[in-house]
Amino acid sequence: MELNIDGKIIKLSEAGWLEDLSEWSVEVANGIAANENVVLTDEHWDIVNEAREYFADNGSVAEPRVFSKIMKQKYGADRSTQQYIYSLFPYGLIKSANKIAGLPRPKGCS
Repeated sequence: MELNIDGKIIKLSEAGWLEDLSEWSVEVANGIAANENVVLTDEHWDIVNEAREYFADNGSVAEPRVFSKIMKQKYGADRSTQQYIYSLFPYGLIKSANKIAGLPRPKGCS
């Protein structure tokens, strides 16, 4: 799989994960989101940016329970539940939000 972003070919895995994490950009995120049938809003970007920040600080993707705590502290209880995240990302934090955020595919994740 691949994306064409302004004439540059960005390689994705067969499942749509970014092959070279350094190629991530807003445009790449929008391309991956389109593949996931997600139109990114400010609420989506809050999750994408928090996921990227967690990865930058910890060197790994946040587990859903940990991520919910982070969201609750920053955005409140209404925006921290798994149901809320699934309402924005149909395949959830791990399979959809992290993919759009350009993070590595966790082990055991299809």
